[in-house]
Amino acid sequence: MKQKSKTGYLASLLAGAAALMVAGAIYAPPAAAQKTKLVVYTALEADDLKKYKDRFEKDVKDVDIQWVRDSTGVIEAKLLAEKNNPQADIIWGLAATSLLRMEAEGMLLPYAPKGLDKISAQFRDSKNPPTWVGMDVWAATICYNTVERDKKKLPAITSWHDLTKPEFAKAITMPHPASSGTGYLMVSSWLQIMGEEAGWKYMDALHNNVGVYVHSGSKPCRQAGAGEYPVGISFEFRASRTKRDGAPIDIVFPKEGLGWDMEATAIMKGTKNLAAAQKLADWSASVEANTMYAEGYAVTAVQGVTKQLPHLPTQADFEKLLAKNDFLWAANNRQRILAEWNKRYNAKAEPKS
Repeated sequence: MKQKSKTGYLASLLAGAAALMVAGAIYAPPAAAQKTKLVVYTALEADDLKKYKDRFEKDVKDVDIQWVRDSTGVIEAKLLAEKNNPQADIIWGLAATSLLRMEAEGMLLPYAPKGLDKISAQFRDSKNPPTWVGMDVWAATICYNTVERDKKKLPAITSWHDLTKPEFAKAITMPHPASSGTGYLMVSSWLQIMGEEAGWKYMDALHNNVGVYVHSGSKPCRQAGAGEYPVGISFEFRASRTKRDGAPIDIVFPKEGLGWDMEATAIMKGTKNLAAAQKLADWSASVEANTMYAEGYAVTAVQGVTKQLPHLPTQADFEKLLAKNDFLWAANNRQRILAEWNKRYNAKAEPKS
């Protein structure tokens, strides 16, 4: 009898536990919605990644951005190497010339984001639906350290050709065009502005004065700001921020015109997170996103949202400085141009980390 009672008691306990488990399953509060992890390849400035992620995720709460960030040339090479096994879901902030190469390889998924009608025609792929949509312009700019200029009695700079003067021997730092989108837009623009023969002749003369070619578009301006080199060839976003942060630099826009490219967004063909990628593409093309881009860039894809940036011309005046730029030519001739550039100048490249 004792054994039977014990067995009955255990059975009652088990039955009660099962009932509680069932009741818990019925009445448990719903679990929080699962966020989609979206792998985003980018060459956006590293100090802006948190801002971009926070602003987007504030509006789109079911997507979690997972950044993969590097310089333009590095991201482009990574994407091409992964062509047959894509790891990225979407690209947010890469040069349009790089995206033209991806498009030619059939790597991008055409998509017309919401708000496309507000995007200026020159800021998007001409196809319908487009394979990429622009965000903002960035343009070549010279950062000139005024303390070093005065100390070394260096001449004024008003043109690209001024940088070939003998007084600037080993005084210049600029981005490597194979690593940096800023570096490549400079080289391709000089070849377009001057013509190929004169462009290479110009770069031969410039090379004599370059101390180092670095693997970042921002670094030359930071180097100039810190006085490591008197002159850093960089781009206007970094020049404005460097001067804003107190560095003793003049921002110079050479009179021949500024090489430029545009940052753009594109969905990767084969993404397993298409709905989430489309949400980011929609947001990237929105007025809100373009207003955010305008916090650092003078020209954005949506007109009318820009504001006057410290130390830079107004949007209208800045646009007048932009050199004529054939993006398709720059994309199609990239490998040929880089091969020639490396043969001539790569000996002064900084070691890759």
